Amino acid sequence: MRGLLPALALAAATALAAAAPPKIEDSMAQRLLACTGCHGKQGRATSDGYIPRLAGKPAGYLLNQLHHFRDGRRQLRLMTGLLDPLDDAYLAEIAAHFAALDIAYPPPQAAGADRASLARGEQLALRGDAGRRVPACSACHGAALTGTQPAVPGLLGLPRDYLNAQLGAWRGGNRRAHAPDCMASIARRLAPDDVAAVAHWLAAQPVPAGGRPAPHEPAAWPLACGGVPQRHVAAPEPAR
Repeated sequence: MRGLLPALALAAATALAAAAPPKIEDSMAQRLLACTGCHGKQGRATSDGYIPRLAGKPAGYLLNQLHHFRDGRRQLRLMTGLLDPLDDAYLAEIAAHFAALDIAYPPPQAAGADRASLARGEQLALRGDAGRRVPACSACHGAALTGTQPAVPGLLGLPRDYLNAQLGAWRGGNRRAHAPDCMASIARRLAPDDVAAVAHWLAAQPVPAGGRPAPHEPAAWPLACGGVPQRHVAAPEPAR
């Protein structure tokens, strides 16, 4: 009997230990698994062409987008529902977490447009179109198109469908930013064929080694943009 009691106690303790819930890591990475379910492991993005990468984007840009979704300037019920209970300080922690990730980019997508369309996309991305009052993408998004600190995202490494969808959302008013909403203005000046051309060209470009945003903003911005710290705008736009 004396030997039986310790054995029973050991068996009971073992059973209780087995039944105890596992300890869950309390970290931002663990808490943000809700994000990576759609945006891919560590915010790398998934094969779904409409869901963007989060990893390595400027923290200021990510924070602006979290605010836009929470406050209704960007329309996606799932995102609004996830973010609605969160305060500004916690949104800043989320943005900082994803901005700090340094993860390899996928290879570029195969060009799915003809030469003329790709040439037009390259022109818009690197030189703009003065006749339509459209500045080059590189004027704000950096010479390497990998973004600029603290709040302008890169355009390379994004799926073509996502680029098309976002430009279309700005044209249609379904995506908005702080006034003055420069991207909405630019998108509305583009012809539908221009939207497709620049999306095809951007998606077909390799991301430079590292793919990190440029550390400094441009010396002069081509136009004023709300939500982006701007020390100097090159010149006022002519009246429409």
